[in-house]
Amino acid sequence: MAINSSMLLLPIVLILAISTTTQAYDPDILTDFITPNASAVDASFFTYTGLSGFYNPNPKNFTVIKASMAEFPALNGQSVSYAVLQFPPAGVNPPHTHPRAAELLVVMLGTLEVGFVDTTNVLYNQTLQVGDMFVFPKGLVHFQYNRNHNQSAIAISAFGSANAGLLSVPKSVFTTGIDDNVLAMSFKTDVPTVQKIELGLGK
Repeated sequence: MAINSSMLLLPIVLILAISTTTQAYDPDILTDFITPNASAVDASFFTYTGLSGFYNPNPKNFTVIKASMAEFPALNGQSVSYAVLQFPPAGVNPPHTHPRAAELLVVMLGTLEVGFVDTTNVLYNQTLQVGDMFVFPKGLVHFQYNRNHNQSAIAISAFGSANAGLLSVPKSVFTTGIDDNVLAMSFKTDVPTVQKIELGLGK
């Protein structure tokens, strides 16, 4: 059977069409805002009080208070969200990624060591003081660490998505059922060490 040039071009055209319509960010909306029931909306729908009273001078663990689409439905379609990050002394937000948004962090109290790794495995890290800002590019592995063993730290993060997503690297790797032998070979260690890590992460 002879193959004409139009038969060869069709798959290429389809691939190009799909690739240009695929989006890895929040889609634009065609209305001012999205509500579950437009007839019942007033100013309270656009108000969120869940971040009030977040300050704890003596936090025991690293905590995050989020204002994303899940907590604040008025953010649906608006491509923004916030989080308040509170670090106890020597507290860490372990390496993680946000697949759908960049993160812009500002330190409000204390100091933080922050950093991210790019796709060529280069580490960019910095120690931030109160008022300093740092941007974590979308999808890249990053962390925050309160190196001070005597004082807590607080930061606020803004995201370019109503639902930035979160993939914790330790939990994604060690608590999702990847075979222990695969992990041991990948990290150049043994299965008992992998199992200790899994136990510590609550697998």
